[in-house]
Amino acid sequence: MRFLIDALLPPCLTRMLRRAGHEAEHVFDLGTVAKPHIEIWRYAEETGAVILTKDADFAAMRIQAASGPAVVWVRLGNITNAALERVLKSVLPEVVAAVGSGERLIEVQ
Repeated sequence: MRFLIDALLPPCLTRMLRRAGHEAEHVFDLGTVAKPHIEIWRYAEETGAVILTKDADFAAMRIQAASGPAVVWVRLGNITNAALERVLKSVLPEVVAAVGSGERLIEVQ
């Protein structure tokens, strides 16, 4: 699965996802960090990426849009990067299965 990690999440998640066998890019690497959300959305749609984000705006876009990329909305409070990696690694199989079965908005709490 291909993931696009939004600016509110750390770039270290890219490495974690790659180690788990997925393709992953961070918006910092793409130079799109300061781009409007719609441009990040379109890039994800064009590349077949799932947006991984803490930003409620992407969740709202997913709810309102008739089409577009799946969104994984991370709704965890302030935790360390290491703790965030552990949580995401533990739910990754469920996230992949949910996206694979057609779910378009997955919340991680």
